[in-house]
This record gives sequence, structure tokens and C-alpha cells, in this order.
Amino acid sequence: MAEFTLYTQDNAPEDSKSLMADSVAAFGMVPNLHAVMAEAPTLLKGYQVLHDLFQKTSFNAEELTVVWQSINVEHECHYCVPAHSAIAASMKVDQGIVDALVNETPLADVKLETLRETTLAMTRNRGVISNEQIEKFFAVGYGKQQLLEIIVGLSQKVMSNYTNHLADTPVDEPFKKFAK
Repeated sequence: MAEFTLYTQDNAPEDSKSLMADSVAAFGMVPNLHAVMAEAPTLLKGYQVLHDLFQKTSFNAEELTVVWQSINVEHECHYCVPAHSAIAASMKVDQGIVDALVNETPLADVKLETLRETTLAMTRNRGVISNEQIEKFFAVGYGKQQLLEIIVGLSQKVMSNYTNHLADTPVDEPFKKFAK
């Protein structure tokens, strides 16, 4: 496996330095994922932009967590599962929801479970999902906007999950207590 550098604000490539400062402003630190992504400033910038855009979708904190964690667990991302468990805690998402997502057990809330099922179908089938799944998604109260917004979260998670697979990104200390 190739070894990747965990860049700091001091030694990051020039085009990543301001992006690293943005990471510190957002998280109070440079998460190791961002430290790896700094190698490719366009990747780090794209990830930050998608993260921001996904948080501006019509999804609430629970729904954001369902999309993020469903994809993280499906992709078996050793870094993002605990990182997004920590983010969910900071967003005051019920721990029972996070536990169900991480343990791949059904969510008690039918609407959230349908969001998870739809997100997983999109992830597993590269965006090709059945009309039945779409109708089920609409029947619980979601619409075309939310169906398309899942793609924003999926795009963000492909960037981070794949980076973490390539780099075997070490889990940051604040996220370790959320690791299995």
C-alpha cells in the first residue's frame, strides 16, 4: 500500500493551505482525512464544498446522518463511520439512530428507514433503483428533490470513503471513542 502524508497547515501544498485553515475553522483541527486530501487540493476543495452543500439540503440532522452513515457502513469505511458518529453526536442525533445505522439494524422510524433503504439501493446499484423503491420513498413524504439530494451526499462519501481506503487514514483521537 502506498504511504500517504498527513499534511499540516505548515507543510501542506500551497494550494491546500487555505483549505486546511478552513478545516480548522470548521472542526477545531485538521481531521486526518483532510490532511491526506491536502495532497490533491482539488479533492480537498471538492470534498469541503460537497460537505457544505449537503448540509444545506432539505435534510435535517437525522436524515443527513442516515445518508452519510448508510454509505459509510456500506463502503466499510473505517474512518468515516466513527467520524460521522462523532458528528451525529455533535448534531444531537439520537444515539439509537446512530447505533442502528452502524449495526445495520432497522430504524424504528419508517421514514428514516425508507431513506436508508433508498440510499443503500442508490449506492449498491450505482443510481439505478426500482420504481417500487422510488414510490416507497415518495409514499413516506420525500420528493424528487430529496431523491436527487441523496446524490450530493453519495458524491461526498465516495470522495472520503475511497480516500480512506487508499490511504488507510488513521482515525483521529476525538473519533476513536466512536470506533467499533
